[in-house]
Amino acid sequence: MLAVPVLLGVIGAGLWFTGILPRLLGHGTATQVHAVAAAPPVYIDVPEMVANLNGNPRRPSYVKLRAKLEVAGSADTGPVQAAMPRLIDLFQTHLRDMRPEEFRGSAGTYRLREELIARATLVAAPAHIQDVLFEELLVQ
Repeated sequence: MLAVPVLLGVIGAGLWFTGILPRLLGHGTATQVHAVAAAPPVYIDVPEMVANLNGNPRRPSYVKLRAKLEVAGSADTGPVQAAMPRLIDLFQTHLRDMRPEEFRGSAGTYRLREELIARATLVAAPAHIQDVLFEELLVQ
């Protein structure tokens, strides 16, 4: 006897939270969600960089990096191109500060990517850098 009101309450709550009951009662208007077509990303080449790593002075290590910057649209390419000398300087400085052990594994590559995105976002301030894509990353 107690199960019937509990069952009706559960069914009513389910219909209410799924939005069926408010529409049947006329409490809300159906909203349509329009999908906005996103513009395809634009890729900007970063010139190839070779930097010596901070490590054993007897046996120097080097890193070679070729990358692309992914920006949201073509409107962001101008500020990024204008800031490219500063970007290269910041990337080179960061690479020279790293040790060869920091590049090991996918976690090392992920940390490098996140650090480069943060630096690029600071330098190309009005533009939004979505990602840094590595074309070539060699550590010797």
